[in-house]
Amino acid sequence: MHFTDELRQATEQSWELSLHHPFVQGIVQGDLPLEKFKYYILQDIYYLKHYGKVHAMAAAQADDFSHTALLAKKAQLTAQAELTVHEEHAKVLNITKEEMEHFRPAPTAYAYTSHLYRAALSGSFAQTIAAMLPCYWLYADIGKTYEHTAPNKPIYKKWIETYASEWFQTSTQEQIDLLNQVVATASETEKEKIKEQFVIAKEYELAFWEMAYQEEKWLSEKQTQTIQS
Repeated sequence: MHFTDELRQATEQSWELSLHHPFVQGIVQGDLPLEKFKYYILQDIYYLKHYGKVHAMAAAQADDFSHTALLAKKAQLTAQAELTVHEEHAKVLNITKEEMEHFRPAPTAYAYTSHLYRAALSGSFAQTIAAMLPCYWLYADIGKTYEHTAPNKPIYKKWIETYASEWFQTSTQEQIDLLNQVVATASETEKEKIKEQFVIAKEYELAFWEMAYQEEKWLSEKQTQTIQS
């Protein structure tokens, strides 16, 4: 059994909840309100900006230059993906320049990216890779699980196709293989720390769906809305 198989087993409940979360099912069935998807895309653009930076930080942590090169390339691809997501969805979802300029991340999006930075700044190279991996792995799993579905909204169909695509599946497997490789010489104490980073990040992946489905707001924003209403 590979180390990543142990990580997958350790997050089994969270994984199943993610695959069947109402937000994901709304995409699969095509009945998720576009406003919720728009909310998600704006949060995801914010997330990807920082996810790309964490790739670059991991590249700097690596002792093996082949790992540095791989992660530097992935950092670039993540940045490109962020720009593509914005350009492709802005028109369909009517995301305005003003919305982008005045965007404020939701508590969960902010906390999740903060977790990634904490892993990169205070942990080892393997811990950083572990914290980054759930984002790859869960999306790849969603893509393969639902690749034969046909939601009636083109934007949802394309979203699924992106993560079911060969290039994304290959990129995910590279990250899985990388973690298994670097953890091979780790102590049991270090392995527990690596596992903790993965488990927490996976919980944030599930929380990200709930955040988008509920269109999560900061408490002060909720109170302001209550007063105004």
